Amino acid sequence: MGNTHSTLPQILLDNVRKYRQDKVAIREKDQGIWQSYSWADYYGNTKKFALGLASLGFKRGDRLSVIGDNRPQLYWAQVAALCLGGIPVPLYQDAIEKELEYIIEHSEAKFIVAEDQEQVDKMLALKEKVPSMEMIIYDDPRGMRHYNQPFIKSFSEVQALGLKFEEDHPGFFEQEVQKGKAEDTVLIAYTSGTTGNPKGVVLTHSNLLTNVRLISKAEEYWDSDQVMAYLPMAWIGDSIYSLAMLLDIGFTINCPEAATTVMRDMREVGPTVIFCPPRIWENILTTIRVKMEDAAWIKQKMYAFFINVAQQVSSNQLRRQRVSLRLRLLYALGEFFVYGPLRDNLGMRKIRYAYTAGAALGPEVFQFYRSIGINLKQVYGLTETSAMCTYQPDDEVKLETVGIPLPAIEIKIGEGGEVLIKSPGVFQGYYKNPEATSEALKDGFLYTGDAGIIDKDNHLIIIDRAKDVSTLANGTIFAPQFIENKLKFSPYIKEAITLGQGKEYVTAMVNIDMQSVGNWAERKNIGYTSYADLSQKPEVYDLIFNEVKEVNASLYNEEQLRGAQIKRYLILHKELDPDDAEVTRTRKIRRGFIAKKYAELIDALYSDKKDVEVETKITYEDGRTTNIRASLKIREVEIFQVTQ
Repeated sequence: MGNTHSTLPQILLDNVRKYRQDKVAIREKDQGIWQSYSWADYYGNTKKFALGLASLGFKRGDRLSVIGDNRPQLYWAQVAALCLGGIPVPLYQDAIEKELEYIIEHSEAKFIVAEDQEQVDKMLALKEKVPSMEMIIYDDPRGMRHYNQPFIKSFSEVQALGLKFEEDHPGFFEQEVQKGKAEDTVLIAYTSGTTGNPKGVVLTHSNLLTNVRLISKAEEYWDSDQVMAYLPMAWIGDSIYSLAMLLDIGFTINCPEAATTVMRDMREVGPTVIFCPPRIWENILTTIRVKMEDAAWIKQKMYAFFINVAQQVSSNQLRRQRVSLRLRLLYALGEFFVYGPLRDNLGMRKIRYAYTAGAALGPEVFQFYRSIGINLKQVYGLTETSAMCTYQPDDEVKLETVGIPLPAIEIKIGEGGEVLIKSPGVFQGYYKNPEATSEALKDGFLYTGDAGIIDKDNHLIIIDRAKDVSTLANGTIFAPQFIENKLKFSPYIKEAITLGQGKEYVTAMVNIDMQSVGNWAERKNIGYTSYADLSQKPEVYDLIFNEVKEVNASLYNEEQLRGAQIKRYLILHKELDPDDAEVTRTRKIRRGFIAKKYAELIDALYSDKKDVEVETKITYEDGRTTNIRASLKIREVEIFQVTQ
């Protein structure tokens, strides 16, 4: 359990001495075969690469960016930079050129470590535009044979330079590692940028390691734990688990072969701890439902019966009510026939802790996983707090909250309902942005920008972004994210944008879930050619009508929000896409941008129009653009009224 060393590289040196030769630190699936690397391998590869960087002129304080899928070499590169006193700046692997240009230029990254040819090509396109970029280093050699520019080198080539450098500089590596201090910068993590350019969050070794140790005090982690490393490397959640916790706790992280093989690879690994944003939990449940709809009649009936039993047991447990003997016996049968096999199929048989964060997870989705025996919990944190700052103890799980503060963390509600946090994990400031730093850090507290309340059991409930909470023209509270999350609880709705600030009523623009709606359409013998075609089918509008109506019924049951029921909606002809700047890389809605881009649609929703013509520019990953046209229908929905 944990270390007392001040920096991540110092812990790495200690782990090599502490763990036996065959203790696996990191594992990667490549071409169908799992490759395992011990702590000695981790240390050796990191040291060689660090010395190679030193031979190429990398110095203390220099920035190194990594871009690509989760790969051991990209993790080693980040730790290697830290060993020399450098600063990692991870990038989103699917970011478009404009986003990458801003972050690399703003952070003044000199060295780029790219996974493969695709990512190298992105960097080459930026090389002339970003003067700070000096060296591009790639991991995967496939397709790189004719790339002979002097500033492009392979990962193994840099390691070979490191071996030669060590011959002339014995003891250099260890001396550099020992120079590191707790207050040194460990990471510049860029925010998703919902309202403009992303901000660089400066975090220290002390920030990350203190927060890791607070998490370890609250939840029991073991060095035998298995964790999947599949989240974007630019997201703070990955940095916490795949760098800080990996080193401090000594468990094993597992890199899947590709984003599309995560679930299959999970079944082979059997992780004990997993962290997923809500969209992934929702996607998994949607896949389960789709498969069950296609299953034999007897399987459907058995599944429905035992899931109902599980929901009853889970409801009683969450309310801390006694579970009858009959339900306990039925649940034991369900464990044998349904729950156990289902967890096996998901690769979650061994899960001890499963977490969700980043947005609200629907109570129905949350309860489903808990009912089948997965210890799923909602937590809360920001990049600025070194990730997680609340947790749900095993015996205090609540569907609607994100839990209680971790030990040594203080949370209070400020003016306007804003959540304020005091924690040793709180960041040092925004890189090159003192104005934003002074707005966020006041009187020892981080002003999160999130609106929330604290219940009688000290559990935090997040309502929305504070700046987005407003009122309708009639004074009814309007919390768009709260209503959007209710819409997204539907398996048929992937994304939603609700509108209403200062208006007479609430409207919504909806993205359908292509997988679940497509499967539904096939079972109904409804033909379609594309997303745009399917989204505008009258039958699909009827399907979404019923989902919106259910949300209105739910809002009616909440006295303060009855007036915020959705009156009109349309289904967008395209998915909201980070490449089109409509959502961030972490799927947060960029409301200001959408308000401008879809102004015609919004005006139509607040008129008496039944349909609206739209022409939209879409951007491909390589920067190319094209325009698509569509005619979108607008539907009205039943509003539930209070009866006298």
